[in-house]
Amino acid sequence: MAATPIAVVTGASSGIGAATARQLAASGYRVVLTARRKDRIEALAAELTEAGHQATAYALDVTDRAAVDEFATAFRGLAVLVNNAGGALGADPVATGDPQDWRQMYETNVIGTLNVTQALLPALTASGDGTIVILSSTAGLSTYEGGGGYVAAKHGEHVLAETLRLEIVGTPVRVIEIAPGMVRTEEFATTRFRGDTDKAAKVYAGVEAPLTADDVADTINWAVTRPSHVNIDLLVVRPRAQASNSKVHRTA
Repeated sequence: MAATPIAVVTGASSGIGAATARQLAASGYRVVLTARRKDRIEALAAELTEAGHQATAYALDVTDRAAVDEFATAFRGLAVLVNNAGGALGADPVATGDPQDWRQMYETNVIGTLNVTQALLPALTASGDGTIVILSSTAGLSTYEGGGGYVAAKHGEHVLAETLRLEIVGTPVRVIEIAPGMVRTEEFATTRFRGDTDKAAKVYAGVEAPLTADDVADTINWAVTRPSHVNIDLLVVRPRAQASNSKVHRTA
């Protein structure tokens, strides 16, 4: 009997990461949930196990390279890596943006993705059929006012995916980039505005049906489960109400 394929999902404690873990588990993967919040991923692992799936929780900060390297020693073969850990901080213009916010966003979105990808690439290659998913953003493809730091980080993540694909072509590893537009999750905007729920709510005010975490997870799951010879290089997914980062239809 063939071993159950393993999928690692970073940032799996909430939102898109948690939703992706649920969908990959339902697709037959043994999911390894990583995030800094140990209690959250342990609760999710218990939920998935009770539902008859295979799941393991592993507390991990993707910006801690030593911890990431230690985590990687657990794997000989690995089918899927979903680089989801990331996020935004602040919405200040470039002229007054906090360099520490920019640094933290770069460390999490870019260096964190680099750390985990480098550490797990040997296991993905050894599997003979590996897939790396990088969850970027439409912010990595075009800019918008007040988003300079986040846009810069996501552009970096987009370039990481594009360059890696060039460098490992011919190996048995795919590189898939999923770039969501407006997604309403329980934490993204609230974290960006440091707990200011009023500011967070305004992001989605009047927008009919922004994307949900499940919408993006469904897209990731679909891309990962394509036949091995099919690579979804870059998939942009937005709600119907959003035409671009700066053009959103609002009813009020």
